[in-house]
This record gives sequence, C-alpha cells and structure tokens, in this order.
Amino acid sequence: MTDRPRIVVTIGADGQVRAETVDIVGDHCLDYIAVLEDLIGGEVRDSAYTSDFTRETRTVQDRNVNRDVDPA
Repeated sequence: MTDRPRIVVTIGADGQVRAETVDIVGDHCLDYIAVLEDLIGGEVRDSAYTSDFTRETRTVQDRNVNRDVDPA
C-alpha cells in the first residue's frame, strides 16, 4: 500500500474542529491526539475508530531474481 498517512481537519462555522486520520492503520492514530490538542489549543471531547483501525497492513516483499541464471 502506498497511501501516505494524513490527518484531515475541518473547522465548522461554529468554530468546532473535527479531525480524522486517514491511512493510519491500527491504534497508531492515538499517537496523534496529543499533537492535535497542541495544534488547536484544546482537548479532544469525542473520538471513535475509523475503518483504518481494523485494516491490516500489507508488507510488500522485494524479490531479487537473476534472469541470467538457468534455474535447472
């Protein structure tokens, strides 16, 4: 997977700030709560996991294949 982790922040007309982590798999999103609180100068009132919480990471393994060698 080549999606880059990001945080989408929305500020409503009433000044309420909403933030959602995207492509941050598992509970790593929790690491960003303190960062967001520092950025907005407030405290998180509500939180919920997105579908990324239960999504599994996929590791891509590189295979080096020497095409000049006969595999016999």
